[in-house]
Amino acid sequence: MGIAVGTSSWTDPTLTKESDFYPRRSMSAEERLRHYASIFPAVEVDGTYYAPPTARTAQLWAERTPAGFRMNVKAYALFTQHPTRPSTLWEDVHDDLPDEHRDKRSTYLAHLPDPAVDRAWEHFRAALEPLQAAGKLAAVVFQFPPWFTARRDNRAYLAELAHRLPGHQLAVEFRHRSWLDGDDDRRRTLRLLEEHGLAFVCVDGPQGFDSSVPPLVAATADLAIVRFHGHNRETWEAKGISAAERFRYLYSEDELAAWVEPIRGLAGATSETHALMNNCYRDYGVRNARQLGQLLGEGLQAGAA
Repeated sequence: MGIAVGTSSWTDPTLTKESDFYPRRSMSAEERLRHYASIFPAVEVDGTYYAPPTARTAQLWAERTPAGFRMNVKAYALFTQHPTRPSTLWEDVHDDLPDEHRDKRSTYLAHLPDPAVDRAWEHFRAALEPLQAAGKLAAVVFQFPPWFTARRDNRAYLAELAHRLPGHQLAVEFRHRSWLDGDDDRRRTLRLLEEHGLAFVCVDGPQGFDSSVPPLVAATADLAIVRFHGHNRETWEAKGISAAERFRYLYSEDELAAWVEPIRGLAGATSETHALMNNCYRDYGVRNARQLGQLLGEGLQAGAA
């Protein structure tokens, strides 16, 4: 499939309400996705991190996009060990919350008994089945939090992931430098991912934080993903701001051009490589995705749905 360029969202309010990317501000959800997919061949679904999708939603995504379109779905926050709103849990999973956790503002995977954890994974897998059956689910992306450090128990959790979603390509993005800090750390981490068929997510983002990882270019599976977060140091760890504000950064052409050869190198080592702009403030992401596609010499138009 070669290189597919796209963005990490097609529905951010700043894109739909404060830019001219969509022909009309009053477009329906279906019209927006069809329009996006007529221009770009791939996208990341961000909303599945905040609340799990339904099979009906996944079916609509499949129906509203053209043949060959690829979607990376963010893993639900519960599965990346982030705090999760209890109201987003499946009913039979929520019912199994122990009394001491039932009234808390956030739920963590560790709060649930093992049978409820098993059901949660199965619900998530079943919801993605229509997209998987249509051949449009490229990967489930696990973006782990800064407190998910390179400890033994976290390595064991990574090794378990593929057993939770068999038959799916999974991808991992780290947000703590301990995974890639030194040469030995990098080798150990990449070897772990490769052994379990997990795709390493290469990132371009602000440097100098514990939550930063270096822009390492590596492929550990037959899919490679590069996510572009921008270089906005002031907002990277800011509290109480939207995702759009956090990644408010417009890449220059020179910055994007520096990634052309690394992305081509990944494409030479895999059957599919995705370059996704996560700077989804207004039209920054779509503008930079178009620029990067042109620099790579990739035709962006996915075709009519």
